[in-house]
Amino acid sequence: MTESSAAGDVAQEVAALTSAATGNWRRAGVAGAAIGVIAAGAAAGVAIERLTVGRGMRKKARLALDSSGPYGALRGTPGTALADDGTELYYEIDEVEAEETGKAGKGGAKGATDGKADKASAAAPRRRRLFGRRTPAPVTVVFSHGYCLNQDSWHFQRAALRGLVRTVHWDQRSHGRSARGASQRGPGAVPVTIDQLGRDLKAVIDAAAPEGPLVLVGHSMGGMTIMALADQYPELIGERVVGVAFVGTSSGKLGEVNYGLPLAGVNAVRRVLPGVLKALGSQADLVERGRRATADLFAGLIKRYSFSSKDVDPAVVRFAERLIEGTPIDVVAEFYPAFTDHDKTTALEVFLEVPALILAGVSDLVTPSSHSEAIADLLPDAELVLVPDAGHLVMLEHPEAVTDRLADLLARVGAVPTETNVGTYGTTAQPGS
Repeated sequence: MTESSAAGDVAQEVAALTSAATGNWRRAGVAGAAIGVIAAGAAAGVAIERLTVGRGMRKKARLALDSSGPYGALRGTPGTALADDGTELYYEIDEVEAEETGKAGKGGAKGATDGKADKASAAAPRRRRLFGRRTPAPVTVVFSHGYCLNQDSWHFQRAALRGLVRTVHWDQRSHGRSARGASQRGPGAVPVTIDQLGRDLKAVIDAAAPEGPLVLVGHSMGGMTIMALADQYPELIGERVVGVAFVGTSSGKLGEVNYGLPLAGVNAVRRVLPGVLKALGSQADLVERGRRATADLFAGLIKRYSFSSKDVDPAVVRFAERLIEGTPIDVVAEFYPAFTDHDKTTALEVFLEVPALILAGVSDLVTPSSHSEAIADLLPDAELVLVPDAGHLVMLEHPEAVTDRLADLLARVGAVPTETNVGTYGTTAQPGS
């Protein structure tokens, strides 16, 4: 095959893919042109891949990655918090057994997989009875995930910190194992707001970490959730929060993000996307079938908007696909309008006296690194880290960078000993590589 004929075939494939995707959305009664604009860039990559890799081979590869990838398999002690509207919010706690704290600081993430964390809830009460008084509550690190993800998106950081510090991982309403938002169901349904997510986080803290110092870590929507918490409960920040980390997030002006699209394309998307998502959400069954039928196209979209590195681990890419694919389209539609309304710039001032980490991927197309720089301008004493060759899911794409800076923050606030070594749990590198 000559270069010119190959290029022609690629062009035809791009046109066919984009036309097919657009046609599917039109048959669903929505503005297919907008989806076509977004899909075109990803379709090109998919088309090139199809020149050399058959559909059956790609399906087998996905199945192999699903079965071999260990990502998202970590589990802790489960619990449920009740939001103010009655929504059940699922969380998990990774405890630290008191006797292991000193050993973990010198020997890396000892105890990360040996099951000793499961005994912590029983060990602490016995220790209090022995000395006849309460011991100080440990620092708890609370991880909040982003839009269309769940708590497993922190896989590498969770693995690295296990046995070193008490952590809470939770699923935002309508995501992961948490229940669908009670306020978003039924004839009296109301839109999701970032403020509601802040109240949800407060409910999780009250249930899973009712006392003791806190370090709050949030990615994307999770960072916005922390800002909403601070806006509504500033006394909590002053009294209990000893550290905060904002990863790939924004304090506002998300309506100005262009998602890497040309001006004409982004203007079209801004005009029609809210209506498109609303219509898609009303026809969830049809759309879910369409997502499965066009899995390759969506995989290309997910990779483009999640990662920047060309050599990102395929198993990590597939893991991200599974996380995002697991979010129903009606949930996607429910949450999207909240981001345009999000503005918590003034709320950031309550973090001025709190040690802070602000981290973002330089090539993030969803919450551009300029938004992290804007947060850093408001928190001049915060550490600002911009990770080269990294996209929106920087904690999966470059886990070593994120885990290393997070460990430094925890050491600064006394959550872990300064000599703590988080070991190799925070890396995608294979043994011997």
